[in-house]
Amino acid sequence: MAVDDEGISTLVAVASCVAMALFYVLILYAPTVIVRLPSASSFSEFMIRRFICAAVSTVASLVFTAFILPIKSWEASLILGVYGIRKDHLWQGVVYPLLLTSLIYSGSLVSKLLLLLESCKENGGGCSFFNYIIGFVQTTPSLVVTGASNVSVWRNFVVAPLTEELVFRACMIPLLLCAGFKIYSAIFLCPILFSLAHLNHFREMYIRHNRSYLKASLIVGLQLGYTVVFGSYASFLYIRTGHLAAPLFAHIFCNYMGLPMLYAQGKGLVSAAFLVGVVGFVSLLFPLTKPLMYNDRTNDCPCWLGYCLWDSNVQSHL
Repeated sequence: MAVDDEGISTLVAVASCVAMALFYVLILYAPTVIVRLPSASSFSEFMIRRFICAAVSTVASLVFTAFILPIKSWEASLILGVYGIRKDHLWQGVVYPLLLTSLIYSGSLVSKLLLLLESCKENGGGCSFFNYIIGFVQTTPSLVVTGASNVSVWRNFVVAPLTEELVFRACMIPLLLCAGFKIYSAIFLCPILFSLAHLNHFREMYIRHNRSYLKASLIVGLQLGYTVVFGSYASFLYIRTGHLAAPLFAHIFCNYMGLPMLYAQGKGLVSAAFLVGVVGFVSLLFPLTKPLMYNDRTNDCPCWLGYCLWDSNVQSHL
């Protein structure tokens, strides 16, 4: 694969990534600013408009990236492979990163377990693991139905994770690495652009929720810091595994769990669990993301490990 002969320049890669990040944010305001639609009459309508805008920007980014990258074949499996959408080693791409991510939430998980045990005691101790499983199975269908009609659920667990991972991981990382960026440079550059995509939250906090300038800045600043940290981790998972599923399911899990619980008043076990989880996370970060666990082949490919190594036939198309 002669990427060096037909590669993309650093300037083109960076400009493309910045343009995609800006487009992802600015198009959210297209319905009222460009199309001049009246203000949404409900929160559901407002979110559905945003879902459509996010979908348009994501498809545009995917098509744009496919034209920029030095790809000679438009075979569907090859194009999807470029974006990390693969069938091979799929369960590894989902399970191992989820296990790794859950270690950061050891404190949160222990806290939930303690709350469950306290609830059982309040009910006279008539709560067993078997009964809990039965109750969970019985309530799951109703929860699924309720969630399917909730736009916030769609935003947090479907639209936002999927579109953000496609744009900020699947599109940007191949562009940067194929332009010659070092892996760690790409890992830390993409999250900066990823955090910029959340700057629109300041406008919502300051104008829509009528927060003070200082309070809105503090809230958004915390969000930006968190997105930079998570974005770096998601980029790391994507590059190491070559699977979009790895950062995608980690993203969904983190959205569900929220910020990790560091401590709980009067519950030292939560803090201990968090510390043990952090140690486990650091210890297993590289062992659980070894590329050989997610790809059958490795070599000294000058481009991204993800799409030039899965299949020996791919190299003839790039």
